Amino acid sequence: TKSLTGTLVGVLIEQGVYDLWQPAPIPEWQGEGDPRQEIRIGDIMRMSSGIRINAPSDPDYNPDTYADHYYLYTGTVNSYEYAATRPQQWPPNTIGRYRNTDPVLASYLVRLGAESAGMDYHSFPQQHLFDRIGIRDGLIETDPYGNFLGQGLAFMPARDWARLGNLYLQDGIWNGERILPEGYAEYASTVAPAWDADGRRVYGGAFFWVNGEGGLGIPETAYRMLGAGGQSTTIIPTHGLVVVRLGKYTGSGPGADALEEAFGLLMEAVPPVE
Repeated sequence: TKSLTGTLVGVLIEQGVYDLWQPAPIPEWQGEGDPRQEIRIGDIMRMSSGIRINAPSDPDYNPDTYADHYYLYTGTVNSYEYAATRPQQWPPNTIGRYRNTDPVLASYLVRLGAESAGMDYHSFPQQHLFDRIGIRDGLIETDPYGNFLGQGLAFMPARDWARLGNLYLQDGIWNGERILPEGYAEYASTVAPAWDADGRRVYGGAFFWVNGEGGLGIPETAYRMLGAGGQSTTIIPTHGLVVVRLGKYTGSGPGADALEEAFGLLMEAVPPVE
């Protein structure tokens, strides 16, 4: 879902509504002297905004509390307002952390951008992305206030996820029509500087995971949309492949193990593209 949200932002960038490296025009950040005005759209989609929420992976996390990271799924709140009013913990583009705040903020930008351009927000994903690449059964759930949940709860059959992956494999072009900006696939597949500086070459742009540390039996240039329970769409440019894995939710481990074995077989069977 996060990568889908990043794709919708990319559509708006290609349409001229946003620039990837402009400060994010979040209304709640526009007060005089607010340090969050330094956060760029590209930082948010690298999970490097520096916005503070608590998560179980935090060293100082109190297990007796309920993490903000999960509250954005379960709380009966306006998720955009909640994410936009969290304080800043670190300067942007310095520390990479996996936090649901950032994809929710990106989804907020989708709403702001679509409405500012006179487009209907709730039909924007269907009209401006899904219909253009043949996605027939995409569904994005909302919070109680009608805001798309940019961090999770998007559902599509495997072939539709594969279409989304193919859009990136083709550098944002579909049947000769440019849908994502030139170079957006490179942005998605390049290790985010803040994560690289921390020694974790695992996260890219547009909310994609990257294979910068190797592993999984696939090239380091591969990059992935990852969901709960081991759901994934993996783009392998060196071999011209998009691999989708969906399945019963039994936790990420078993699915990842099976997928790694399948990747090994694929790399043996499919030669690199010329």
